Amino acid sequence: MHTQRFIIADDHPLFRAALKSTLGHSFGGCLVTEVASIAELQTLLTSNTNSDLILLDLHMPDAQGFSGLIHLQAHYSEIPVMVISASETPEVMCRAIDHGAAGFLPKSSQADTINLAINAVISGERWLPEGVNYQAGQDSKEQKMASDIASLTPQQFRVATLLVQGLLNKQIAYELNVTEATVKAHVTEIFRKLGVHSRTQAALAFGQLDVSSQPLS
Repeated sequence: MHTQRFIIADDHPLFRAALKSTLGHSFGGCLVTEVASIAELQTLLTSNTNSDLILLDLHMPDAQGFSGLIHLQAHYSEIPVMVISASETPEVMCRAIDHGAAGFLPKSSQADTINLAINAVISGERWLPEGVNYQAGQDSKEQKMASDIASLTPQQFRVATLLVQGLLNKQIAYELNVTEATVKAHVTEIFRKLGVHSRTQAALAFGQLDVSSQPLS
């Protein structure tokens, strides 16, 4: 029998522990790996792409809004992603599906709901909480931004997230253990791919993918 392999990507240790325990009860003998940031998740996925499901918190410290989900879809599309979030409005749930999530699990879900949702997604279905009807978003600006972010390489995405957090090239170089010249080259490419000319514009571009931002009509 296939051993289920799960990755929990969430920056709250208590939530990870609770979810891991629930998975252990529901899927006896499953293997659960925990990561606390998108950067850790990227590192893990470079050597481990045989997971059955990634359970991804939308509010990660090093990825803005849906950008982490978009990045995963662009580079590791063979692994389904179930978004887990305390942002539980139908609009956020539908945007998550628009950006490639296989399902959406509110953080307030009971254990039996979690079990149901995960079983549905790993058998290839799309899962949303009861009573939520999926409606495709029509926001072309956000979709354009999503495809621009999807075009970034993993390293460019990492540089972009640090740049959006306000780090200087020197600080990014230190953080990623690369030269400042390498960071500069990445920044040039990021600006080109996102169609922006400054850090401020890059931050605004990423801001369009915030969970709280309302799609522009």
